[in-house]
Amino acid sequence: MDNAFGQPQTIVVLGGTSDIGLAIARELISPVTRTIVLACRDLDRGERAAAALRDGAFEVVVVHFDGADTASHEALIAGLADTYGDLDVVVLAFGQLGNGEETGRDVTGAAVLAHLNFTGAVSVAVAVANRLRVQGHGTLVVLSSVAGERVRKANFVYGATKAGLDGFAQGLGDSLVGSGARVLVVRPGFVHSAMTKGMKAAPFATTPDKVAEVTVRGLRRGSRTVWAPGILRFVFSALRHLPAPVWRRLPLG
Repeated sequence: MDNAFGQPQTIVVLGGTSDIGLAIARELISPVTRTIVLACRDLDRGERAAAALRDGAFEVVVVHFDGADTASHEALIAGLADTYGDLDVVVLAFGQLGNGEETGRDVTGAAVLAHLNFTGAVSVAVAVANRLRVQGHGTLVVLSSVAGERVRKANFVYGATKAGLDGFAQGLGDSLVGSGARVLVVRPGFVHSAMTKGMKAAPFATTPDKVAEVTVRGLRRGSRTVWAPGILRFVFSALRHLPAPVWRRLPLG
């Protein structure tokens, strides 16, 4: 359970090889940290990530998790709780960017991306929320994206999955009010990470560590939503109201 300073004992990263998810876990480490669970599909990469986190003061374990395998999600979360006790912070950090040119035309590719990024995220988030209600405490951190604030034509399938996930996470957070559990929605802009390697950076680009700092600050403040960097809140308050012909001409990729 979190202590009076908002420091969690048990941290779970769903998408345990995610650069941002790992950065959030590192930022959350404190003297009370007992267990970090990296749940991921690629166990070899997960073990390498775990080795970089371990310092002997707490346990880091790697478990198999496939965001697309919705039938396994409820059992996974129940098993983690049975093994490690209350889940204090769960970070939903999995997903794929996809190739916008391909997913905008390929029926199968679009469906696969949408299933993982939205359906899979909804499935495991509901399983986590059910567990947090039983505990009476805990936070689900959902990594959304500014890409969902107004979907760009260049990668509209990905943007649509983030728009859907963001709306779902807000509603899930509302449903948890009064239960002791909560949801924090994180909206990063362009992040220099393995996912975006080789891509041209967008304005106000940031890093996984900076996103983690914003996230943990939001957790300790009890925020419902945070932007990384914070200036994007104001940028998108203007961009979302631009006329469509102007929006389409912006050099945003």
